[in-house]
Amino acid sequence: MRMSPLRAIAHTTAVLALAAFGTTSLASGAQAQPAPAHHGLKPLAPAAKQLQPAAHSRNTLKVGSGDSQGVVSPNPQVYLVFWGSQWSSDPAGVATDMQNMFKGLYGSQDTWGTILDQYCEGVAKGTVTCGSNGIHVNHPASSPLAGAWFDNTSAAPTNATAAQIAAEAANAAAHFGNTTQTPNLNAQYVIVSPTGTHPDGFPNSGFCAWHDWTSSSYGKLAYTNLPYIPDSGAGACTTFTDGRLLSGIESTETHEYAETVTDFWPSIGWNGGGGEIGDACVQLDAYVTLSTGTFDLQGLWSNSANKCVTHG
Repeated sequence: MRMSPLRAIAHTTAVLALAAFGTTSLASGAQAQPAPAHHGLKPLAPAAKQLQPAAHSRNTLKVGSGDSQGVVSPNPQVYLVFWGSQWSSDPAGVATDMQNMFKGLYGSQDTWGTILDQYCEGVAKGTVTCGSNGIHVNHPASSPLAGAWFDNTSAAPTNATAAQIAAEAANAAAHFGNTTQTPNLNAQYVIVSPTGTHPDGFPNSGFCAWHDWTSSSYGKLAYTNLPYIPDSGAGACTTFTDGRLLSGIESTETHEYAETVTDFWPSIGWNGGGGEIGDACVQLDAYVTLSTGTFDLQGLWSNSANKCVTHG
């Protein structure tokens, strides 16, 4: 989902802030510049849940480029970055929960992740069905969680700009040793801000999270701005109303994960009239039991099913 004019103004301010912010907070050799727009802006208050959303042809996803790199992430690798010394306080248990969720998103028990397998890169622009053509997203045979880093070298900003979030993604690439483009063709850096902070204006900007890419000394990097959603209370960023505090951040991060996998360097990947793979399905959440627990996974648009689904 592209940002509104108001958010475009805010982003321009963030880009200007990078010039003032400089590269002093970056790891040695890392230089980052945010891309022109953010994507996958999940709303803070999704519409009421619909068990079987109606099919809408306008939501059919089409690939935006015939490129064979940067369109999708064929072998997803997730790097969770718990940003700032404030993670000594984690009242909702977000750090453990996010790690457990990704530790379980693989194999036969993860039928949600198999929705992504139908999408590919290396096919003609405008393709809606890959079939056996192209380079497909591969359903992970083992956990896609490639690493977790508690970056406690300093406090995360109380009001981080988009530029500072992009800079932290470059810091993470350096930390994990992903210092060339090749490993970063599948790596996504999830920048999780600590409780009490407001990255890119959260929650007053009205979004739950967003994903994007940034240029760096290590190539293009895919990353996510994931705020501490439990600060907004139970029911934020999920359609469930059972009072479970972690549902919103689980739903949100699965939304952003799937959109990063299928639109790796936005927006040359898979998009439709309703946006990216998760944008058309924010009204659909489901509790899915994995080997590591039960989590709130957001529904995704399936071209093959012609509707929002929670399993492949």
